[in-house]
Amino acid sequence: MPYDSRKLPLVSILTSLLIVLVLLYWTRVVLMPVAVAILLTFVLDPVVSLLQRPGLPRMPAVILVVVVAFSLLGGIGWVVTWQFTSLANELPQHTENLKHKLTDLRGMSHSGVIEKVQQTIEEVLSERHQAPQARSGVPSATDPERPVPVVVQGPSVLWSLPALLEPLASAGLVVVLVIFMLLKHSDLRNRLIRLAGYSQLTTATKALDEAGQRISRYLLMQSIVNGSFGVGVGLGVFLIGVPYALLWGFLAAALRFIPYVGPGMATILPSALSLAVFPGWWQPVLVIGLIAVLELTNFMVLEPWLYGQSAGVSEVALLVAVAFWTWLWGPVGLLLATPLTVCLSVLSRYIPQLDFIHTLMGDEPALELPTIYYQRLLAKDADEAAEIVEQYGQTHAPEDVYDNIVVPALTAAKRDRDQGTIMPGDLHFVLQETRAIIDGVELRQSQASTTATENPAPAGEDPNARVGPRVRMVGCPARDEADALALLMFQHLLDPQRYALEIVSPEMLTAEVVSLVAQQDVDLICIAALPPGTTTPTRYLCKRLRARFPTCKIIVGRWGWTGDRAANQALLLAAGADAVGTTLQESRNQVGQWSLLDSSPPLEPSPTVGMGSYVPEVSPARP
Repeated sequence: MPYDSRKLPLVSILTSLLIVLVLLYWTRVVLMPVAVAILLTFVLDPVVSLLQRPGLPRMPAVILVVVVAFSLLGGIGWVVTWQFTSLANELPQHTENLKHKLTDLRGMSHSGVIEKVQQTIEEVLSERHQAPQARSGVPSATDPERPVPVVVQGPSVLWSLPALLEPLASAGLVVVLVIFMLLKHSDLRNRLIRLAGYSQLTTATKALDEAGQRISRYLLMQSIVNGSFGVGVGLGVFLIGVPYALLWGFLAAALRFIPYVGPGMATILPSALSLAVFPGWWQPVLVIGLIAVLELTNFMVLEPWLYGQSAGVSEVALLVAVAFWTWLWGPVGLLLATPLTVCLSVLSRYIPQLDFIHTLMGDEPALELPTIYYQRLLAKDADEAAEIVEQYGQTHAPEDVYDNIVVPALTAAKRDRDQGTIMPGDLHFVLQETRAIIDGVELRQSQASTTATENPAPAGEDPNARVGPRVRMVGCPARDEADALALLMFQHLLDPQRYALEIVSPEMLTAEVVSLVAQQDVDLICIAALPPGTTTPTRYLCKRLRARFPTCKIIVGRWGWTGDRAANQALLLAAGADAVGTTLQESRNQVGQWSLLDSSPPLEPSPTVGMGSYVPEVSPARP
């Protein structure tokens, strides 16, 4: 038996993930600069390509872009560091103002929960500020009866040079890598494709192109949105009067790279500083309102306008990825979380062994709508199943609702019944609720038709001129109750003024069906045969009906069929059918092709086998 590499044991997958996790952690000193360089290459490569269009060679374009980009980053970093240092030195000057704010809050809470919380905090702080010697028993230097402790001097400054030089070395490595990755962009891409092998040429090309385009566009749009948010915050707090506006604007832009929670984090620091600087409460409220308005503007205006496509990752997966990469690589992992997650999600689409990652992290629906509908019926949640149909029916015609949702669910129920994976009680519930949902769709359709007919006909037009003779039809379920429900849906799609469809019970034997059709002066016979397992009884019924009624039209509804249509159609046509339809809409069109051939007067429904007389029950299939 050939080995399927896609079916890896769970132990092997977990072991591989653990090894990768350990390698990512222990090699983070090397991998973090490489990841940052790759990220900057994705961002800067479109700019380099733009400069090349007028005829500028690639090397001067790369040097120009790298110099401008890193000079801008270095200048912003220096200013932010200077302002942050100045802020740390000025904070003690605002202690009295903060005390007044606390006094105001204490006055607002003489009795209640806030006062109890304040008392608890004060007790903890007073305990913390007690003398360390009294708590730990360490002898005091002023006690003559106890020896004075010996202070051991720490290591020399030379020992700390490696720790100081490590960030500089990482920054230099990032600059060099970005330059060479931009210069050798095509060569690196070709080497990755060559590494994948010629047999995977198409897959590797699609994966690299999609990852590059998706990441570059997403990062560019996100940089524009977040940069505008930071500019707005910086300008706003500057007009309000909050010191160090450039620092708060930069932090707001950087923190907004954290999905969903970043803007809230960006509100805390400038609001806290405004509490410390200003004597009143008006300025902190303005800061909070400013950031809230800017975030709503970005969320409702800029992001829908600029984002042509999403990152391809669900919201929950993105938050989990942010937490994971932050824990693994710290602040650098926080900035790299989104692009790294997008790369992993894109690659998982083209690598079968990583398909589970795409399933867990992708932003596409995990289940198709018919599967969700059927799953809700299996869970006996009829309300949500009906809500799914109703919402779909608001934007789609009834035949689309039946063909795209209800019929696939019935075929799935028949498949599970044949495989023995559904209990009789669950099958009974599915059939009964499907009947109720079909009646709901028909009721809404009737109400819409009634509203349309309330409009008066144009002058000089006879409203009954378009009503022709009714076509007499008999609907025969090929096997079971699901087929009868399909005929009920087909009945709802036919115009009651033009067609009279009578549905026989699925419990009737073939001989009884032939005898019933002989008693009725019918024009068309419609056989509903939902897959699976209905080909043989359908062919047998077609042969018996054709032999008994050689001039009667017979159409077969193989609604929900997903196999070889031509082969199945050939079998049924050879058995005596005149037409085979795979959707309710197709079968309705086939009936319409013969409706003008009959000129019989209107036919009243039979008192024994009429419209609406069938109620599905769980019973054995017709032999």
